[in-house]
Amino acid sequence: MDKKIEVLLVDDHTIARNGVRLMLGTADDIAVQGEAADAQQAVELLKTRTFDVALLDITMPGKNGLELLKTLRSDWPKMAVLMLSTYSEEIYAVRALKLGAAGYLTKDVPTAVLIGAVRKAAAGGKHVSPALVEKLAMLIGGGGGMATHEELSNREFEVFKLIAAGESLVRIGELLHLSPNTVTTYRTRILEKMGMTTNADMTRYALEHGII
Repeated sequence: MDKKIEVLLVDDHTIARNGVRLMLGTADDIAVQGEAADAQQAVELLKTRTFDVALLDITMPGKNGLELLKTLRSDWPKMAVLMLSTYSEEIYAVRALKLGAAGYLTKDVPTAVLIGAVRKAAAGGKHVSPALVEKLAMLIGGGGGMATHEELSNREFEVFKLIAAGESLVRIGELLHLSPNTVTTYRTRILEKMGMTTNADMTRYALEHGII
């Protein structure tokens, strides 16, 4: 038999990793050869061995999945990276693809789709759903399909989510290791980019788009 596609799972929930491992285990040509609960564990593991494909969760303690994605694309460019998240495509998919992800999947994806995405990523391709293909075509064609939150930088988006969720600027600074003044600057920039005036506007938008 040809060499199996070796996969690294990175998710802080053991149950989630177990579920993905079982799903991938139904394919004869795929083997989960490593698991990590956070970005630091993943990087330490990658220093000792290589993988063909990494499957990353978005929300993890410490460095989140998008930040880890940037690290992996920079330091291990030959390894394909797929994002596997509870968040809908609407929230993170375009952002992930811009950072170099080979695809974006939600955790309710059927086994066959997950297996197909891993195979495609390992072969150098990208897994993109029909809905996301349409959205990307609109973005490339200047069709005005970009949701306002996608115009925010990754750090701005993190601040936006926390403000929308009702966190204080001081608390956001603690969570993101930023000074209160820096958080205030981010808030001002976010309001300008999104054409809003209050925190309540952010909360309303976030609720409407399923971000919080």
